Amino acid sequence: MNYYLKVSIEGIVIFSSVLASFFLNNRNEVSKDIDVKNQYVGDLVMILEEDINQMESLMTILFESEELINEIQNDIDAGHTLLSDREAVDKLLGIEVGTSFFTNDGVFTQMIATGSLDLVSNKTLVENLLEMYNHNKDRNTAISVEIDQFNREFKYSVLSKFRIRFEYNLLEGEFYGTRKLTSYNFDESYYLSNELYGLLSQAKTYSNMYKRHLSDIKALYNESKLLAENEL
Repeated sequence: MNYYLKVSIEGIVIFSSVLASFFLNNRNEVSKDIDVKNQYVGDLVMILEEDINQMESLMTILFESEELINEIQNDIDAGHTLLSDREAVDKLLGIEVGTSFFTNDGVFTQMIATGSLDLVSNKTLVENLLEMYNHNKDRNTAISVEIDQFNREFKYSVLSKFRIRFEYNLLEGEFYGTRKLTSYNFDESYYLSNELYGLLSQAKTYSNMYKRHLSDIKALYNESKLLAENEL
């Protein structure tokens, strides 16, 4: 009887030890997974900040382009009496409505691949990330493609109609470098035409449309950045 009791006790001790070891190992694994998740969330905060800064820079470019469009259309309305030929050409070249926002989804992709996204406790943050890097990314791409196509046509029209030549300093400027106008042949009849006026109005429409799009995205990014910081 004592023998069977001894064996039973030893069995219980062995089983308890194995169970405790399994529990501790599992707990350590979960702790490691949480640490990895927090590392990704920390990286995500930095990426969101960079993307927000990128959007703000793009919106500044769009605001400045709209100001240029207003100045040119005011000059056209006044029969080209407000700007010199050189000033008009410089302002036409300064219009940039085709600069697109490119989101950095590398950290989000890694969070999905490693299962870290499933460990994020704030479900609103998870929903935001899914919307930002899926629906909004696709929508941004569709809008950007449409505007880029228009921007190419607009730029070509200006460059060809005014026979413009310029040089670029690729080491300056935030996105594409700085441009230096070297020669042009001012076509006043085209400058005062309804065709150019319409292109300018369309450029301003696209600028306003993309600014609104960026504003909506930026609000979501700001909220997500705050939620990610609280997740840590």
